Amino acid sequence: MKKIIIFFITLLLIVLLLISFKKEKNTNVIKVSEVTHSVFYTPWYVSLEKGYFKKEGLDIEVVLTPGADKVATSVISNDANIGFSGPEATIYVYNNSKQKLITFSSLTKRDGQFIVGDCKYKDNFSLKKLINKKVLAGRNAGMPLMMFEYALKKQNINKEDVLIDKSIEFSALSGAYISGQGDFVNLFEPNASNIEKQKYGCVLSSLGSITGTVPYTTFYAKEEYINNNKDIIKKFTKALNKGLKYTKENNSKTLAKTIINQFPDTTIDDLAKIIERYKNADSWYDNTFVNIDDYYRLIDIMIYGKVIDKKPPLETLITNEFNK
Repeated sequence: MKKIIIFFITLLLIVLLLISFKKEKNTNVIKVSEVTHSVFYTPWYVSLEKGYFKKEGLDIEVVLTPGADKVATSVISNDANIGFSGPEATIYVYNNSKQKLITFSSLTKRDGQFIVGDCKYKDNFSLKKLINKKVLAGRNAGMPLMMFEYALKKQNINKEDVLIDKSIEFSALSGAYISGQGDFVNLFEPNASNIEKQKYGCVLSSLGSITGTVPYTTFYAKEEYINNNKDIIKKFTKALNKGLKYTKENNSKTLAKTIINQFPDTTIDDLAKIIERYKNADSWYDNTFVNIDDYYRLIDIMIYGKVIDKKPPLETLITNEFNK
């Protein structure tokens, strides 16, 4: 009897070890460095919450890394496998070191900022209201500031006619506006809605609707990592495309319920309102394909912002190999 018990215990241990081995073999842990945590990235969170990555055998570890430059640094230093931020970071890296961080998937297709200010401007707002006013617009060389200045250009407004405060860190913009440091502020969600809820101002306009289509937020990795892990990148892109499709096909309330775990301090109704705002702004690509024309528009914006002075060889900094 004792031998039979020992036999079954041994057999059970072998089975458990095999299951553990199989799980380890079929699951790849991918560390993704995320520039900020925002409802602007709804399709990304849909893919995570719906388990699309896990179905592809990928175990995603998300690390919040404020600042696109810091995201790129984390990828270069191998602290992260994949970077998720504005692709301008990859251009800075290439221009300064010739090291290639390859963009392989697009997500957001326009600026996700909203101009927030006094509610008295809500019914008849235009960018001309910003002339001779102080606007909190983010730090130099960052995409938020560049996109804002480009929006002024598109509306034929000289940026020197607007008092643009470039001294405040991205994470401190809401607090600076609430404390009265500016007449207007450019914010992503949910910060813009929080200002409204606290009755410090109203959302007046979407900057993305003015600046046009650009690959505002993308996924990228080191050239070496992509070349050595093509199957992983293909599965990652496939899962992300499922998230984009689900986001397009479902209403904001359904999406809010899907990603509520990502924003536990937000109610379903508030989250749905924010998602609807981004839906109305047409914020996301239909799929992860990296559009070269949109990318060149981004380069033009960077040149206008005087953060680069020439166009890099974009064809070597993007790939659509995994978007077929």
